[in-house]
Amino acid sequence: MSKAPKTFVCISNYFKGADFLINLKKLGNKVYLVTSEKLRDKAWPVEYIDDIFFMEGQDVDWNLEHLLLGVSNFMKHNTIDAIVALDDFDVEKATYLRENLRIDGMGQTTGRYFRDKLAMRMRAKSCGISNPNFCSLFNDHDINTFADTIPAPWVLKPRSEASASGIIKVHDKESLWIHINEMGNNRFKYLVEQFRPGAVYHCDSLIMDGKILFSITSKYLATPMEISQGGGIFRSANIPYHSEDDKAIKKVNEQVIKGFGLKHGAAHTEFIKCEDNGQIYFLETSSRVGGAHLAEMVASASDINLWAEWAAIENALAKGIEYKLPKVKKGYAGIVLTLSKYQHPDLSSFSDAEVCFKVPLDYHAGLIVKSDKHERILELLDNYADRLVKDYATVVAQAEVKHLH
Repeated sequence: MSKAPKTFVCISNYFKGADFLINLKKLGNKVYLVTSEKLRDKAWPVEYIDDIFFMEGQDVDWNLEHLLLGVSNFMKHNTIDAIVALDDFDVEKATYLRENLRIDGMGQTTGRYFRDKLAMRMRAKSCGISNPNFCSLFNDHDINTFADTIPAPWVLKPRSEASASGIIKVHDKESLWIHINEMGNNRFKYLVEQFRPGAVYHCDSLIMDGKILFSITSKYLATPMEISQGGGIFRSANIPYHSEDDKAIKKVNEQVIKGFGLKHGAAHTEFIKCEDNGQIYFLETSSRVGGAHLAEMVASASDINLWAEWAAIENALAKGIEYKLPKVKKGYAGIVLTLSKYQHPDLSSFSDAEVCFKVPLDYHAGLIVKSDKHERILELLDNYADRLVKDYATVVAQAEVKHLH
C-alpha cells in the first residue's frame, strides 16, 4: 500500500477524457498522454499532463509497431504502472502494449469482448445472456442457413466500428448476398444479425475488482442507429429508479460485466427491449465512458462524474488504497443534441431553469437538462427537439466506412 506517485500512460485518439486526466494528476500521479497528431491543437488540460506524445494518423492509421517502440523507449527511464484506453478505438492499442510490455491490465483476448461485435455476441451466448440471433460471415453454408431460418430484416455490422457506424439494414436473402459479395475480402470483418425493433437503453457503470459500484440506466429517445442512418435529434434520459425496466437491465448488465471479465474501470453497455415480446436483449458493450456528452448527463442526474471517478479507481488500484464512491444523487437528466447549420448556435432562448449544460462543439446544438421529476425531463426534451429541428438542425450524410478496424 503506497501513496507514492504512479505513472500512467493514457491513450486517446479522440479529444476526450479531460476530467480523467485532470483528476488523475490531482490525485498525485504522473500523467502522460499519447494522442493523434491531428489533435495537437485541441484544448488538452496541459497543466495536468506531464507530457504529450503524438502519433501520425487516427483510429486504424496508427502504426502499432511505432507506438510500441515509442512506449518501450519511454520505459528505459520510467516505470509504467498502468496503461489506460480512453476511447473505443484505443482498446486494441492498450491491450497490444500491455501484452508486449507485460503490464497489468486487460489483455487482448478480453479486450476483444469490448471491441469486436462478433466476439461480444459469442461471449454473451456462452454466458447465457440473451442476444439477437447472429452469424459470422466466414462460411457460406452458415450464412444461408441463417438467412433461411431467421426472419428478416437483418443488419450487417462491422465487427470493430464504434456505435452505429457502417451498419447496413437488409430485408431479403438476395440483398444480403449482394452486400456480402460487395465486401470482397473484407467480409470476415462483418457479422449479420437479426434486427429486433424496440426501445434501446444504455447502462453506464463504474467497476472495481469485478464489482459494479455504480450504474445508471437511461433510454435513447431516438436510437443511435436511427440518427446514424437518417439524421435527426439525438436524445437520451435516465429512466425511473427501481422501475421494472431499470431492474431488468441492471440485472443483465451485471451478467455482462461479470461474464465479459471487466475487472475495473468504466463501461457503457447497450440493451434493447424488444417490442414483440418485451424481453431484454444485450446489444453491445465498451470499456469506456459513453460518448455524445452522456457523461455530463449522468453527472447532472447523479452527481457522479464518470471520468473523474474512473481516474480515482485507477489511482486506488495502482496505489493499493481504498476507493470510496461519492454520495449518489437520484435525480433525473436528459440530453438533446443535433448537428447545427451554425458554427456557434445561439441557444440563449433555451432559458428554462432546468438547463444545466450547453454542448460546446462547433456545428452542434445541444443542451442537458436536470430535474427531480422524470416527467419534466421528457417534456423539455420533446419541446427542445421540436425547436432545434425548426431553427438549428441540419443533416450530413453518414460517412462511408472505408477503413475497417
